[in-house]
Amino acid sequence: MTNTENTPRQRLVISASRYWFAFAVQNIDEPEKPVSFTPYTSKASMSVAANLREACKTLDFLNAKFYKVVVMVDEPLLTVPLDFYDESEATKLYAHSYPDAANNCVMANIIGDLNVAVVFAISKDLQTVITDRFGEALIFHASTPVWRNLFHRSFLGSRNKLYAYFHAHQRMELVCYGTKRLRYCNVFDTTNAHDALYFILSVWRMLSMKENHDELHLVGDIPDNQWLEAELKSYLKRVYTINPSSDFNRSPITKIKDMPYDMMTYFIKGR
Repeated sequence: MTNTENTPRQRLVISASRYWFAFAVQNIDEPEKPVSFTPYTSKASMSVAANLREACKTLDFLNAKFYKVVVMVDEPLLTVPLDFYDESEATKLYAHSYPDAANNCVMANIIGDLNVAVVFAISKDLQTVITDRFGEALIFHASTPVWRNLFHRSFLGSRNKLYAYFHAHQRMELVCYGTKRLRYCNVFDTTNAHDALYFILSVWRMLSMKENHDELHLVGDIPDNQWLEAELKSYLKRVYTINPSSDFNRSPITKIKDMPYDMMTYFIKGR
């Protein structure tokens, strides 16, 4: 019989999108120890499920037995106020918004702090690979820990704040909060910093935010950061770039090269 009393209880966190995967392993019993992080470049010619299957074949550490498996999905989402959310209608509502994903497995995360349901989908093939390889896994949308963290930051000071959260691979999420709710949230394709500048200023104007009073915060994988910040400051008085190390009290996790901001936020702040 194998003695498992002294076996480290490892948590595997997977960041999954159509563009790439990343894997992070942490010993739950010794959280002060470094997290082992491994980025994995997906093959564009293969589906997300096929890429994960291939990663499981080529990355030896994925053959270990994990105490807990978490999958953070970075795919198109739909936000629904909880007052109007009906779980039985979620699949139909998502398919109406994203017809190409009609045959996928639709899921939802509830963010009580923001009074919103986040509806998203993963392919049935991907869900099968996750279940076959890892068994039961916690699956949630990668934006949810970021939204909750930025929401709590929005209470600092009296000024309204707009957050520009840059995902990897040319996507930017603009988020603004009201009292216990999302005031605005939308995702934009940003192939370069010029696109980001245009969308940020357009949304700022649409929300009637004040150039000399309110705040803009940039966070994540920001394209051409110095140029973008300088250009924004020619229009807006208060523009800031969030430094994860300072924001998260110099946590060692913030020093892990190439770890995406959403995964970093999950490890430090939770869901």
